Amino acid sequence: MGHLLDRVEADGAVRDACRSRVLESALALALAERYGSGHRHACERMVRYLERHRANGDLMDTAVAATALGRAGHPSHHQALEDIVGRVPDFTGPRKRALVHAIFTMLGAADVQDDVAPQAFDTSALHPWAAVQAVAVKAVLGRAAGRAPVGRDDVTLLASTQRPGTVWEGNLFIHLSVLHALVDVPGMESVVEAGLRTALMHQREDGGLPFVTGTDTWCTVTAGLALSSAGAPSEALHRIARHLVRVQRADGGWSYTDHAQLSDTDCTSVAVEFLHDLDADAFRPPIRRALDALIAVRGADGGFPTYGPGTPSEACMTAAAINALGTQGRHPHLVQAALGFLAGSQMPDGSFPPGWSSSRLHTLFRAYLAARPYLRQSPPAVPDMCRRIAGLVHRAQNADGGFGQQNGAPSDAISTAYALIILAGQGDLAPAVRATGYLLAQQRRDGSIISVPDMLGPRPFPYHVPLLTDAFVLLALGHLTRRIRPSRLVLPGRRLSTAQPTERTTP
Repeated sequence: MGHLLDRVEADGAVRDACRSRVLESALALALAERYGSGHRHACERMVRYLERHRANGDLMDTAVAATALGRAGHPSHHQALEDIVGRVPDFTGPRKRALVHAIFTMLGAADVQDDVAPQAFDTSALHPWAAVQAVAVKAVLGRAAGRAPVGRDDVTLLASTQRPGTVWEGNLFIHLSVLHALVDVPGMESVVEAGLRTALMHQREDGGLPFVTGTDTWCTVTAGLALSSAGAPSEALHRIARHLVRVQRADGGWSYTDHAQLSDTDCTSVAVEFLHDLDADAFRPPIRRALDALIAVRGADGGFPTYGPGTPSEACMTAAAINALGTQGRHPHLVQAALGFLAGSQMPDGSFPPGWSSSRLHTLFRAYLAARPYLRQSPPAVPDMCRRIAGLVHRAQNADGGFGQQNGAPSDAISTAYALIILAGQGDLAPAVRATGYLLAQQRRDGSIISVPDMLGPRPFPYHVPLLTDAFVLLALGHLTRRIRPSRLVLPGRRLSTAQPTERTTP
């Protein structure tokens, strides 16, 4: 806990830099090379970054890095395409297929296909980020196929995201995609050059560029909830809360960063949980505004989307919204409808469709926590969902006590933390003890936790903010301490002591 407490800044925010990524680095390199010697030093650093990461084991990264560097013998973009489409929710499939074609087109090595479905460019039901990205993809692929130039309205939309020195909504991937879409549009030369300079302002020390400029609010709400679960000092928790109230969006929700306006179900739900746990009475006004924002995006199917009304409901976001709505006890009919959607989304093996995490265990733990308080008053499908979640988790534990992102994958700390939250609610704590032993073995001397990247953006491209692992591990340990009374202190590097179970509680 001490390591995470030290990350709480004077203003109450908890911040950590998003690490460099191959995708944005390659797209920026392609643009910078086009503009010649003015960005020679930046290009050299990006080339070195891509050289170091072009064989990192990820099929898409390998293909993107090798294409950007002009290397032969790399996986084709067709292989990368099929890998990508197989890891996204069905409703995003056509857009992801078009996006992968566009990425390789931007890198100058695409064999443009004519099988991109027209719905990939339909922006009528998209939130603003996805709409801008879809228009950029349409422009890139249309130019490569020799179709008519991008329309005036599309140019206006794309150009509206460009302001020198500012990355629109903090999203460098969309920012770079827009620049590639505008690169040959008459009159946009200065806009593109200024946009490239803005992007290069965010070049990291390792030479690469990140997915987003920051994830400060997502880090803050996640760390706040974790610290609260671990019994952190009240002063630090209230400092975090005051910051969150200051950055609450006009619609009552929260976005992943203080620099973005589009709020999302995830950040909003976790902020509600944290503020409620800390002081439900003191923070009643922002909590009510946030719940109104959640209810405003609720789908007709009873589920909740990530962004905006009319967009598809998702299992993980629905679980998050249930956890938030459940803090007030004022919307039982909405909770039951959402639980029905959640149970109906579960797949035969007990998991759920892909969400915003590389790990299937992320949605599992949130669905488990969402359903647990309502088992007695819900239809049989809800307790059955919980039993299937628990069964999957017990089957998935690796020999080292940890859990991997997918079936058969090697253990990693953040997936293990997700699983531990579920295991902490089971009658037999032996699997939880083994998982905790694995987590303690991943801790560095400074208290941080070693883990693989987990968060996705846009799906299914992983990005890495290390502090999130620390927060989820602490949250998991907080859930575990509700169940056990340690017989002696457990320190990193020591074997876990025997623990005496306390009376069973709901996590």
